[in-house]
Amino acid sequence: MPRTTNNPVDDPRITLRLKCGIHTIFLFVMLDWTFAKVSEELLQILHDRYPNGLTFSVDTEPVPLPEGDVKIVYGIPRNPNGDLGHGWKRLKVEDEDTVESAKLADVSAVAFALVDPETEGNVTFDVTVPQLEDYDEEY
Repeated sequence: MPRTTNNPVDDPRITLRLKCGIHTIFLFVMLDWTFAKVSEELLQILHDRYPNGLTFSVDTEPVPLPEGDVKIVYGIPRNPNGDLGHGWKRLKVEDEDTVESAKLADVSAVAFALVDPETEGNVTFDVTVPQLEDYDEEY
């Protein structure tokens, strides 16, 4: 059974699978971290690990990370059973909300989008989900 706020374990950490484009970033977070802290950690990782930007399709060039003030908006799968192919809906959290208050389970898939804080209204989560047809038949 996955660890959640309703199924606590002595360790107050969980792992989030943060997804954008073709990328999945596994981030250990504390349940008492605010989403401002999660965003700060994620931005640092993105700048360190992907200095040329994020790739949204295998056949495209990376899109540079935004300069200056940026807000990260988070989404959860539309299908509660974890089928990521059904798309994403916005996770309604503010910067001061904690991971625990969002009731995210250990190893939850969470999409993210980098947006201008002035125009964060309607966000689309661009996540590439691998399909079995994408792989060669030789296996």
